[in-house]
Amino acid sequence: MRPVLCFGEALIDFLHQDVIEQDKLMLPSFRQYPGGAPANSAVAVAKLGGNAKFAGQVGKDAFGDFLQTALTQYGVNTELLTRHPSAKTALAFVMLDDTGDRSFSFYRDNSADVLFTSQQVDARWFVDSPVFHFCSNTLTTADIASCTREIVTQARAQQCLVSFDVNLRHNLWEDGQADRALVNELVFQSHLVKLSKDEFDYLSDGQAESYIAKCLAQHCELLIITDGEGQIDYYCEGHHGQVNPPKIKAVDTTAGGDGFIGGMLFLLSHLADPIKALTSSQTVSEVIAFASCCGAIAVSQPGAFPALPSFQAASDLHTQSGFNADAISQLLQGKLL
Repeated sequence: MRPVLCFGEALIDFLHQDVIEQDKLMLPSFRQYPGGAPANSAVAVAKLGGNAKFAGQVGKDAFGDFLQTALTQYGVNTELLTRHPSAKTALAFVMLDDTGDRSFSFYRDNSADVLFTSQQVDARWFVDSPVFHFCSNTLTTADIASCTREIVTQARAQQCLVSFDVNLRHNLWEDGQADRALVNELVFQSHLVKLSKDEFDYLSDGQAESYIAKCLAQHCELLIITDGEGQIDYYCEGHHGQVNPPKIKAVDTTAGGDGFIGGMLFLLSHLADPIKALTSSQTVSEVIAFASCCGAIAVSQPGAFPALPSFQAASDLHTQSGFNADAISQLLQGKLL
């Protein structure tokens, strides 16, 4: 089993809980949770029993202490997590609607995560050819985007599978809208790309079929389009398939996508050639089915790290949903389907 290395932001999610009335004021209360999409994905892998590493930067403050402790508690290797001497840890306030869907307000201006530099990368990152995973929140400023580009180039040079969960947060970008060309530049360089239907619509800019063809003509071996609780579509060379995820009541969707991609990376990390696995439609279908169970469990509870499933919980839902348990056993033994 090879390591899964997740790079990017670890931040605090302040999750809205309720509203208390005091002296005619309605006072919202928030609970502090550890979060950040790549950090969530690392925890997802670790809780399933994988070898997870997290690389990124938090502040030398109480929030940074909390995040490092939480990552370590869930079994994530944090030797590549650095602490900025003066910049603060990023914060996000998460509001939930009646369906559990969320909206974010970020406090991330010159926070520690976006001040990470390529000079902080060394040979330890790519020992044992890890599966490398990142998201678009390390593309939102020129400096962190340049750093991310360089790290992806190094990962590819070391023959790592490069996984990109697009995970667009338009309000983090200076213009209030993600740089489509920049994000697509990284889409085209990644072997595995996961994006929501809304993100796909934005990045394809009304040219869905030609966009998919262009992705697969570049370095992308597998393109996955999720749609909340709806059908998951995936595209690999010469094949288009669908997986229907299990139905579950959503409480908080914050870590749904991170749980999903974590389930995928966990299984792929067991294979001798995970990049080649992305070209096998049967393998891809079974991996996505398991991942969909991981994502479903993650949205059934509040928060990110605590909501992500154990292997037993994911396996139980996988079996209950009528998916092929034998296929998962074979993948864990390193067998390509």
